[in-house]
Amino acid sequence: MTAKLDYRWRLREVMAERGLFSTTDLRGPLTERGIDLSASQVYRLVVEKPERLSLRTLMALLDILGCQMTDLIVPVAAAGSGRARKAAAGGGTPAGGRGAEAGVGELRPRRARVTPNQP
Repeated sequence: MTAKLDYRWRLREVMAERGLFSTTDLRGPLTERGIDLSASQVYRLVVEKPERLSLRTLMALLDILGCQMTDLIVPVAAAGSGRARKAAAGGGTPAGGRGAEAGVGELRPRRARVTPNQP
């Protein structure tokens, strides 16, 4: 059986390590490298895991941040495996995960009990 892979997008973390705390800090350097993105596109690029990303944009990010591709994209086991699914539900950490960063940790919703109304 082939393991299914997913990835963790670390752009926000890498930006913070380099003292860049605002999404607008990326817009100018991206434009200088020929990547014209709107403010909302840059925001989504930073705060969400992109499903599609052009190689030109990725290369521009690597150049701006002075990092390697492995700094921005970390492969992880897909949520389809039992262990990763348990971690996503707050019951543990995924393989290779770091605990609190992977989810909400010990915070877990309680199951609701619905009963019919009694007259």
